Amino acid sequence: MDFNTFLKTVVNIKHLPLLGEEAHAKLSPPYRLQLTEKYKEKRKTAPKAGVMALFYPNYKNETQLVFILRKTYKGVHSAQVGFPGGKVELSDVDLKHTALRETEEEIGVPMREVKVIKTLSPLYIPPSNFMVHPFFGVSEKELSFIKQEEEVEDIIEVSVLDILNDKNIIKTKVPTSYNIEVDVPAFLLNDYKVWGATAMMLSEIKVLLKQVF
Repeated sequence: MDFNTFLKTVVNIKHLPLLGEEAHAKLSPPYRLQLTEKYKEKRKTAPKAGVMALFYPNYKNETQLVFILRKTYKGVHSAQVGFPGGKVELSDVDLKHTALRETEEEIGVPMREVKVIKTLSPLYIPPSNFMVHPFFGVSEKELSFIKQEEEVEDIIEVSVLDILNDKNIIKTKVPTSYNIEVDVPAFLLNDYKVWGATAMMLSEIKVLLKQVF
């Protein structure tokens, strides 16, 4: 999709209502409701994080969305594809600042180069006990990324057309804490499987985009 067309049209999502649980449910793992109920009390005091869904033009002026592949580590999000972002720090003035700061730290995009178009629906993540607040951002120029070596294994650039393509929704098996594998819905993007919280947030983005394009 031509980025000039994208930029002119995408501002219309500002006026659309958030779809929250309805959109999240389309890509929700089957065990999520059970976990959410189990952690109902912890959810009330869960620490907060901010993440950024950042759209931008590539060298062909095609619209892209950037993801990160997290490093392999001892944690619930090890080696998963996600949006740049992280937990709130004392220096952050608000959650938008958190998402912008973490984006600069993890992929090297200066905060001043990102315009936030819309605040998306927050999403509770039971395995890590975080309330994540996603933001829809746009950079109007081609970006050069610098990955944060300590946390980011790779930077993944995906065409917006691949996100909008329903054929890229698949089922994949993932391990659970119960030592069994379950089928979960996922996006298949550039041969990476995007599932869990990131897929749920991306589902809301996809539904919003389909309403304006």
